[in-house]
Amino acid sequence: MRLSRGRAAGCAALALGALLTGCDGTGLPDGGGLPGGGVSSAASGGQGTSPLDDPDGTKPGLAAISSQEDEARGRALIEKLSTKGRGPKTGYERDRFGYAWMDTADGVPLARNGCDTRNDLLKRDGQDIEFRSGSDCVIVSMTLHDPYTGKDIAWKKTDASEVQIDHVVPLSYAWQMGAARWPESKRKQLANDVLNLLPVEGRANSAKGDSGPASWLPPDKAIRCSYAVRFAQVARKYELSVTTADKQAMLTQCGG
Repeated sequence: MRLSRGRAAGCAALALGALLTGCDGTGLPDGGGLPGGGVSSAASGGQGTSPLDDPDGTKPGLAAISSQEDEARGRALIEKLSTKGRGPKTGYERDRFGYAWMDTADGVPLARNGCDTRNDLLKRDGQDIEFRSGSDCVIVSMTLHDPYTGKDIAWKKTDASEVQIDHVVPLSYAWQMGAARWPESKRKQLANDVLNLLPVEGRANSAKGDSGPASWLPPDKAIRCSYAVRFAQVARKYELSVTTADKQAMLTQCGG
């Protein structure tokens, strides 16, 4: 069974219904970090949705921000972030945010729709989707435009790790910036909130680890302002501070 992006988005919107809302490791890949490295790709232009037009994260993908007006809007959002030092990682474990891709994290879009978070995200962002026989949830093949690298990936479930789901604000980062003191229910929301989740190339996700924007940025320069804005949207929603270096790096990506 195949489903186009448009039909998939429509199904996701219906599943959303009346719900209201609103990577661990380290390393800097070649081309990551601040401007001066990486590659520029026109491929990200026209792909996905601008984060400024998608405050809930329910629309497909992540499109580049290119106009000076939108860059200014992005900077205004980033400027609102509070800053503090990154705390210790003591006590952090992935399961402190619930088991991976749970469908029962109440208070976020697409929760309790009968499909796990990972497949919800693949359905949101994928094109030419094929489901497992007899299922309207489990995706076995699709084409994904990866916003981080600008590449189009022909993905099959038999090579599942080729596409991974990135937490834009890494869970370990959130733990160090205050989530260690949150109730478990709020940590589960962050881990499964579609605003904080993007299907991306597996190698790019592994290279990012739990880095903040001062240490890692998408290799495709064209998408870096959008990435910074999405990082800020998540931090604002969950009342998370960022480090001073991360905030400055985010502003720089949007012309600050």
